[in-house]
Amino acid sequence: MTKVTHAMVMAAGMGQRMRPLTDDRPKPLIRVGNRTLLDHGLDRLSEAGVHTAVVNVHYLGSQVIDHLAGRKNPKIIISDESDGLLDTGGGIKKALPHLGSSPFFTLNTDAVWIDGAQPALGALAAAFESKKMDAILLLAPTLGNIGFAGAGDFFCDAENKLTRRGGRPQAPFVFAGVTLTHPRLFAGAPDGAFSTNELWDQAIEAGRLFGHILDGRWMHVGTPDAVSEAEAALSG
Repeated sequence: MTKVTHAMVMAAGMGQRMRPLTDDRPKPLIRVGNRTLLDHGLDRLSEAGVHTAVVNVHYLGSQVIDHLAGRKNPKIIISDESDGLLDTGGGIKKALPHLGSSPFFTLNTDAVWIDGAQPALGALAAAFESKKMDAILLLAPTLGNIGFAGAGDFFCDAENKLTRRGGRPQAPFVFAGVTLTHPRLFAGAPDGAFSTNELWDQAIEAGRLFGHILDGRWMHVGTPDAVSEAEAALSG
């Protein structure tokens, strides 16, 4: 199993689809049950043995910084994007000096899940094979989830290599907002704002992007309606 001690938590977005809840607070501080989205994710990382988490901030970033001031585990490092959003890829590249030289988790704060018999983060660490993988993505079935009504993102072959849906009407799996990524994925990445999707496409071409299907139930908490649905699922 790959020992994972560092993580990147993506908390800098504008949260426009979560309005009006985000009119006066950033999306990571929206509460689902008795925890903020941000704390749901950080709690999972701590349980998985992560001791350092980089959290990027932009929209109402001071609220996130204040909220995290008393957090002890994992240790929090703030990556400030107040001068301009860097998108997913640019945000991670900016944080790389704090993420070490080993594979690290990335986590979208709107990704909430209920683990089955196999905890998701531990499963990603167990499945990661550094010699053949640049990243492994947590996947959920496209159908039957909370807060997601799209056509899916990926096909996964018998070796768990990923390909895009492309022009096909539907794919069986959706990206569930969690990855385990080796820093080499960002070798030669551009400066400034760019999407991690650009690097994933390169990894797909090289046969080095893999997936792992969640054992449990995934919730994409990106709208006000999804908040109440997720609360009901978590309390049930």
